[in-house]
Amino acid sequence: MQKRALIFFLIIVAMSAVFGFIYYKYDPTSATGSVNKGNWDKENGLPTVGSKKELNKLFQDRLEKREKQMGAGIAFETAEDSSAGAEAERSADNSKSEGDSSSSGHSDTNVQVEGVDEADIVKTDGEYIYQAIDGKLKITKATPVDSIEIITEIKYQDFSPYQMFLDGNQLVLIGHHCKETFAPHSTKEGTRDLIMPMNEATRVIVYDISDAANPKVQKTLTLEGGYFSSRKIDEKVYVIVNQYPNYWMLEENPDVDLRPRLSDTTGEEESEDMKRIAYSDIHYFPESSEDNFMTIASFDLTKPDQDATVLSYIGSGQQVYMSKENLYVAVPSYNQSGRMMPADVNTDIYKFSVNGLDVQFASSGSIPGYLLNQFSMDEYNGYFRVTATDGQAWDETSPSRNNLFIMDGSMKVISSVEDLARGERIYSVRFMGEKAYVVTFKEVDPLFVFDLSDPNAPKVLGELKIPGFSNYLHPYDENHLIGFGQNTKIEKDQFGTRVVTDGVKISLFDVSDPANPIEKHTEVIGGQATYSPLNYDHKALLFNKEKDIFAFPIVMYREKEKHDYRFEFEGALVYGIDPEKGFTLHTKMTHQEQGTPYEDWENTIQRVLYINDHLYAVSPKKITATEITW
Repeated sequence: MQKRALIFFLIIVAMSAVFGFIYYKYDPTSATGSVNKGNWDKENGLPTVGSKKELNKLFQDRLEKREKQMGAGIAFETAEDSSAGAEAERSADNSKSEGDSSSSGHSDTNVQVEGVDEADIVKTDGEYIYQAIDGKLKITKATPVDSIEIITEIKYQDFSPYQMFLDGNQLVLIGHHCKETFAPHSTKEGTRDLIMPMNEATRVIVYDISDAANPKVQKTLTLEGGYFSSRKIDEKVYVIVNQYPNYWMLEENPDVDLRPRLSDTTGEEESEDMKRIAYSDIHYFPESSEDNFMTIASFDLTKPDQDATVLSYIGSGQQVYMSKENLYVAVPSYNQSGRMMPADVNTDIYKFSVNGLDVQFASSGSIPGYLLNQFSMDEYNGYFRVTATDGQAWDETSPSRNNLFIMDGSMKVISSVEDLARGERIYSVRFMGEKAYVVTFKEVDPLFVFDLSDPNAPKVLGELKIPGFSNYLHPYDENHLIGFGQNTKIEKDQFGTRVVTDGVKISLFDVSDPANPIEKHTEVIGGQATYSPLNYDHKALLFNKEKDIFAFPIVMYREKEKHDYRFEFEGALVYGIDPEKGFTLHTKMTHQEQGTPYEDWENTIQRVLYINDHLYAVSPKKITATEITW
């Protein structure tokens, strides 16, 4: 029974959720905390779970529903399953790339919205380079370039850091925290200790780095659940986690406590007494039928001793978009037919108003289809714009279609452009003020140009079909757009024809005439197995127009014989871009020894930064500098 329940639980973890609602203000002196009911129903407020019996009944119903669905053999394909390059885009009109901050002496993380920072594996303040790598925090003194040295290396137990924020003299380190926990478990045979299979938690450590050689812990926040996303606006940090309660245990123990827990302490002392949320504080959306928790924690870096404000919801998010005023969480919902077919997917979008640490539920809406990634969403002049693929590209009986929707402040759809590129799916999206650019793909790459100047009447202005596809789009200027993706070719064999990738492709699109977009210049790098982190992670890009830098990590393969691709290069490429001349390769950067015949993780360049007049290549093993001479 226990083994079957564990397997079933792990299957559940892979499935997405729509949500219900908990709003909880953590009070470390109380096990119950305090409540603020949000703004779902102004007259009656959100319905409340209220007790262990009611909450466990809610999850018991969902357990039975999942068992029926699995018994019916329903299959699911989500955007993550089919997406080539999830999280490889960013919203353009509000965007601020690393190089765009040219007034400063160093680069910043390539983010989606200007003024809304995103956590990354590497950060720099112009003097030091900070890395979250291989279970450690590494701080390297980067200047002067002839004496680069690691000055701090902190190793952790039960904590694996992988992203961070930098704010003046403070460093926010975010990672996975997990301790093997034994919990009393009642069965018909009695009580025994049981190792909890998903005792997963996210830990946030705030350091004072005014002395970079001796970082001091100011705050330790632990949230039960896996890390989902985070943002930083000025000195305010927002961390989001998804937590899957062990509700499969209800089969053997109907009295199990399923509430999420957290700990918030000043300094590095860890609290073993994690607090649970009171049942009376648990709320839910009336139409929700899902079964997990999403928790949003926000705190002020200027007040590290002040407790974080924590909100928690029954359900999990898959994509997040955040402006300075609002947070949007997208959650796929499935319309199960009970047949041996993929479920139809809709996306519910929940909007939260953000005012400092005050994050309040505002409204929600729904659209058909699934989102590619966070860059499928955009907020502009009070309107929310979103693109989605409806259906499955491989389903010839009911081919997929692609749509763009515009929603008002209350998340009601007011207009749309629908039924584009039948049988294809979205590979990249770029919103640029009153324009939007959408790439779909199956055999060729149609680039659609949208006019969004009238929110009530969006329309397609132009379309360009070319080989290959772009899964990242980056503005060069108001008349030019850079596409980064894969070249493709058609191969024939005994099974017919198929489309295969054939090297990384960079395109420069001229969009000065929106009705007739042109692919003005192209650059194809390597062969079929060539890839770059920029294909799926927008933070891997360093772009600075003034310094003429378009830099990214890459692993290159070449075809030696037909279908025989051999490793050629691992490192980073630094290109210059000119609308008239096209692409110029300025330099290559690598940490591998000459003649290395294979990829080597320790020497994989993960990020390229600049400080003053030098480029820095950052890999797990070392950091090197190259002078900018072009």
